[in-house]
Amino acid sequence: MTGAGGGDTNSLDTDVVALGESMVTFLPSRPGRIADVPSFGRGIGGAESNVVCALAAAGHRARWVSRVGADGFGDHLVETIGGYGVDTSAVGRDPHRPTGIYFRTADDRGTDAHEVVYYRAGSAASAMSPDTVDPEALWSGRVLHLSGITPALSADCLALVRVLCARRDGRRSLVSFDVNHRPGLWREPGGADVLLDLARGADIVFVGEDEAAAAWDVTGGPAAIREALPGPAVLVVKQGAHGATALATDPATGRDTVTFVPALHVDVVAPVGAGDAFAAGFLSATLRGLSAEHRLRHGHLMAAAALTVPGDVATPASRGHADALAALDPAAWETLRLGPGWTAADPTRATTTVADEEVRTS
Repeated sequence: MTGAGGGDTNSLDTDVVALGESMVTFLPSRPGRIADVPSFGRGIGGAESNVVCALAAAGHRARWVSRVGADGFGDHLVETIGGYGVDTSAVGRDPHRPTGIYFRTADDRGTDAHEVVYYRAGSAASAMSPDTVDPEALWSGRVLHLSGITPALSADCLALVRVLCARRDGRRSLVSFDVNHRPGLWREPGGADVLLDLARGADIVFVGEDEAAAAWDVTGGPAAIREALPGPAVLVVKQGAHGATALATDPATGRDTVTFVPALHVDVVAPVGAGDAFAAGFLSATLRGLSAEHRLRHGHLMAAAALTVPGDVATPASRGHADALAALDPAAWETLRLGPGWTAADPTRATTTVADEEVRTS
């Protein structure tokens, strides 16, 4: 694998480094308004840490770079994320700022009943800057994964992400950027334009078709989004239940190869973490040098793992199991249906004749 600046990245000690805030998540014990829920279970949530947890669980060398408070919640985050096999040695502890937390309801995020309450203003992670984060740790991976959430946290965080997304010769890692447009996080207007500028400096960009319309008023599908983002070598447009399209530039001709893969049929348990899991699956297949079609298929499979568990992070299927499903012929892929527990099915039976207890066909 060759870095964005042309250097060999295979000698680096990590596959993927992710920079971003993770928070302690409080999950309701039952559906209903937050005001009516009597108790909450504790989990973790953070777009970038979700990605590296999934990648580590899939067998990759992953590192999380961030800052947490010198408190019990910070301890919980570091220990839990480290428990997935993620290297947390570059996570700083801030004695003056707390670890971020948030509460959410059990309802679907797409309904008016869904509530999320964040306590992250002034958090330890919001103090990340070019001066508080170790650049050697950031550039120690074959891929550096970022998202549009981090630059919204503070002016210092924005300055840090601008430095990391700046195109320059000799950049050691491929820069992956998930747009993750969260308008509620931006305290000043113009956040959408900032995200567009940052994405243009990345090598791999993930963006939802709906995000592009909401943030940049870009409609017309992947081709129109590509016109707005001509620079990244790989642009991945997520198209919801329809599927996803990858546009990859051939460096010899400057022309794109366009690949579309339909989404899977999934019996959804909780619609959280799927976008992060999709990015993890796509990056995993990229690191392995797989084809564009198989990168998208692994993205869909990793997303299906997240959608069929209650929390933000799911243990993915084994590599052999996922590879077998990704190799299905188009007709079998389009009739595949995944439900809770599918990742734990016997991988030796995950062939083109798919086990009944593992999946169903429509």
